[in-house]
Amino acid sequence: MAAAAFAPTNNFLARLFRPFTTSTRMGLGSDSGSGGAAASQTTIPDTAQKCTVAAGCFWGVEHLFRKQFGDKGLYDARVGYIGGDVANPGYRAVCTGRTGHAEALQMSFDPSRLSYAALLEFFYRMHDPTTKDRQGADTGTQYRSAIFYHSAEQEREARAVTEKAQAQWWNKKSKGTTITTEILQAGTWWDAEAYHQLYLDKNPGGYECPAHFVRGFPALE
Repeated sequence: MAAAAFAPTNNFLARLFRPFTTSTRMGLGSDSGSGGAAASQTTIPDTAQKCTVAAGCFWGVEHLFRKQFGDKGLYDARVGYIGGDVANPGYRAVCTGRTGHAEALQMSFDPSRLSYAALLEFFYRMHDPTTKDRQGADTGTQYRSAIFYHSAEQEREARAVTEKAQAQWWNKKSKGTTITTEILQAGTWWDAEAYHQLYLDKNPGGYECPAHFVRGFPALE
């Protein structure tokens, strides 16, 4: 059952009391785990590429990426779980921190219109990558900052963008601050329960992590 909308002043309570379900999930592509349900009705062409990131509570991450790139080459975006060692995890299990999964976003995009580097640059603008295992008041390994690459080229780009963001943005913002973002090969992806998908579109007053906003940094050189 979907969570009811909450007033913005009660966002933290909305986060604490969001519902648990046992909905089955299925991820995007061949490296995704299957819970026996269709993931999306969106038709994704074979030429699409994937970008998978973790930046804290996945509600706000999905919302910001869709708002920024929805008409700029983003085919689809799904919230889910990655980086753990338990099959078919649910939200309740992930919240314990014992499955090893991160709340994450997996995007499918048109590389002829939208570059992987542009997605990663936005990733470093929209959350705080310097707070290990935490975004705002949300604390735990499930809220860690991470990039899960799908190819050797993506790994190279992820490390290059991270190096630039460290030197040009985050080190200057607060001298000595270090990006803690993990850069790891993508493993099995599990879609989150249905009520999590497009959560803030369905619940406009729902919880939004205060660390999720677009910083006005200059373009990376």
